[in-house]
Amino acid sequence: MVVLGAFFFASLLLLVIILQVRAYYILKRQNAIITRQSIEIQKQNEALARQNQQLHDLNIEKQQIIGVVSHDLKGPFNRIFALMQLMSMTSQNLTLEQKEYMGKIHQIAVDGLNMVRNLLDSRKIEERILDITLEPIELESFVSSFVKNYKTVAERKNIDVLFQGPSHVVVEADRLYLNRILDNLLSNAIKFSQPNKKVVVSIEAKSNEVLLGIKDEGPGISEEDQKKLYIKYQKLSAKPTGGESSTGLGLSIVKTLIEKMGGTIRCESKLGEGARFIVSLKRESQSNK
Repeated sequence: MVVLGAFFFASLLLLVIILQVRAYYILKRQNAIITRQSIEIQKQNEALARQNQQLHDLNIEKQQIIGVVSHDLKGPFNRIFALMQLMSMTSQNLTLEQKEYMGKIHQIAVDGLNMVRNLLDSRKIEERILDITLEPIELESFVSSFVKNYKTVAERKNIDVLFQGPSHVVVEADRLYLNRILDNLLSNAIKFSQPNKKVVVSIEAKSNEVLLGIKDEGPGISEEDQKKLYIKYQKLSAKPTGGESSTGLGLSIVKTLIEKMGGTIRCESKLGEGARFIVSLKRESQSNK
């Protein structure tokens, strides 16, 4: 019995040793697999880090190129405008066909300059270097002057730009960027309107805000398009009616600028009934007067 018990114990001990050795080799293989996977993950992380750095460098280079090109293009466009003004002083000597060509050149210059300004604004937004300076602005005189400057562009499509609004309404806004907001919204209203239509600009004063509205008689904006109105580089189903250019940047820039000034923008539109953009701006508080 003693011999049998010793044999059984030795067999059990041997089995335990075999299982431990087997477990050791299994664990060793698993550790080797984990090590290889860790090395592979580390290599992938390093590759992703290199790609991210390359993308970052490319993005910086892209922004620098956009900045240089856009800035350098502003000069030629401004000179074109100056030459157009000089030519308009002697327009009585031009034929109807020449006047038509002058109008087209003027529209192309307007579109080009707006595109350059939008690219510059987009770059500032991406680099977070927008310098917003809020100041009191008497809105009626500001908008009235702006609308007068745009009537020349509108008349080339026989579009009437009408303005109605109360005087002595003061908002807190950045003068430069309020100009850019109006520039984009009014340009779009004219751009997407058929000839012989109207664009109405209005001001409505409330207790703490002022609503600036721009309404056109264009094709309207579908519900689907309204969902992507303020997304960069989005092209909507509606097309400019006079061959004007459209980058899909304007409204995204407008929304950002308005929100930076503490305001909001919304669109009211139905297909076939035109569109109305309503900008809410902070009214100057009584304590600031």
